[in-house]
Amino acid sequence: MRRRFAWALLLGLVACCAASSARAEVVPDNLFTDNAVVQRDVKLPVWGTTTESENVTVRFAGQEVSAQPANGRWQVELAPLAVNSQPATLTVTQGDTKVERKNILVGDVWICGGQSNMRWMVTQAAGGGAAIATARNDKLRLFTVDRFGVPMPTADPDHWLVSDPETVPSFSAVGYYFGRDLQQSLDIPIGLISSNVGGTDAARWTSKEVLAANDELKVWTTRQSSDLWKAMIVPLTKFPIRGVIWYQGETNAPRAWQYRTLLPAMIRCWRDAWGQGDFPFLMVQIAPFPNNQPLPKEPAESTWAELREAQLLTSQTVPNVGLVVITDLADDRDLHPRRKREVGERLALAAKAMAYSQNVDYSGPMYEKQTVSGDKIILNFKHVGSGLVAADGDLRGFAIAGEDKKFYNANAKIDGDTVVVSSDQVPHPIAVRYGWADCPIVNLWNKDGRPACPFRTDDFPAITLDKK
Repeated sequence: MRRRFAWALLLGLVACCAASSARAEVVPDNLFTDNAVVQRDVKLPVWGTTTESENVTVRFAGQEVSAQPANGRWQVELAPLAVNSQPATLTVTQGDTKVERKNILVGDVWICGGQSNMRWMVTQAAGGGAAIATARNDKLRLFTVDRFGVPMPTADPDHWLVSDPETVPSFSAVGYYFGRDLQQSLDIPIGLISSNVGGTDAARWTSKEVLAANDELKVWTTRQSSDLWKAMIVPLTKFPIRGVIWYQGETNAPRAWQYRTLLPAMIRCWRDAWGQGDFPFLMVQIAPFPNNQPLPKEPAESTWAELREAQLLTSQTVPNVGLVVITDLADDRDLHPRRKREVGERLALAAKAMAYSQNVDYSGPMYEKQTVSGDKIILNFKHVGSGLVAADGDLRGFAIAGEDKKFYNANAKIDGDTVVVSSDQVPHPIAVRYGWADCPIVNLWNKDGRPACPFRTDDFPAITLDKK
């Protein structure tokens, strides 16, 4: 009798386990974890995987949508959602299986892309300790993409975290300060997706098809290119976003002329993949490069200056691209300036102007045109705001050249909304450069507190022109 009972019990356990293993395993994508922020005002795909073939049903914010899986994958589409700061639950069901993702908000999602200056963590930044101590904010959510090919794993990758003193220290400092400022100003939920790797060139963040289609860029298809595009961007492109902040370019400085083509191609590649039109793409101009060498007595050519010019030209020729200048934030010893708060806040100001149509001018003075007047050149600028000003003492960072194309350090004075440049060594000037150096020492600002962008008025051949 006991033996029969034991056998019956064993058979019952086996049957129970078999039934359990046969239950559908339906899993939403990692972008839909607890604490997520999803994009408002656009159609919202929700997708994932399953081991079964019966319909998958998604319920969220009063909507219910079903879809038939195919090849182990499923996807539904929710109608546009209004901004919502009240936590909601997303429910996915298939048969008797139910999966819930809780504490989800509806707001704006931004990608934080680039290389090491975007990767630089809050705990590494100047003032990071104070920022971490005050980081608790239920309306600010953080998601870090697992870094492809990086041996040191990221803490808590691939799921959403609420901003607090435990989650913020290892997050992108530029991204965090940008999101914090934006969230506090707009009072809506903000989601930040940090997808960046140090020491990477822009070709690795661009699809091989885009590179191959351009005669100047196709050389990249024969090197370790497009790997980060495939691993760290493509998986995000079904997830609607508000825009991108981008801090990258140092690695491309030896091929700065090519960056004039590569950066616009990369931006177009991202926009095409998301299919949301010309969403705001806000980038940081690379900082001064402290190469620990004595400053040259006279102006010299600079690959870093040419890279900054490529970034400037991209912002002027590609729609809805903003440029943030940080010539004042150099670090004397490191190409990773520790003052990330100012960088993030300047990006947030650009977002308010370009993404949220606020009446703010985020830019410092931008060169517009020059007029030669005898032995002087008069420079006109856009974005002068309340007027031009030398941040401290006399204007610095200007150089002037004549027909021999040799530049000399120049005297420069503010005259109303113009700058007048001259040198006793150049009686017949034809061109001016400002901040044209790896590590420019410059101080032209507008009175609204924003630095002028480095520029040149000449079109002399670039030293990186032949470096493809």
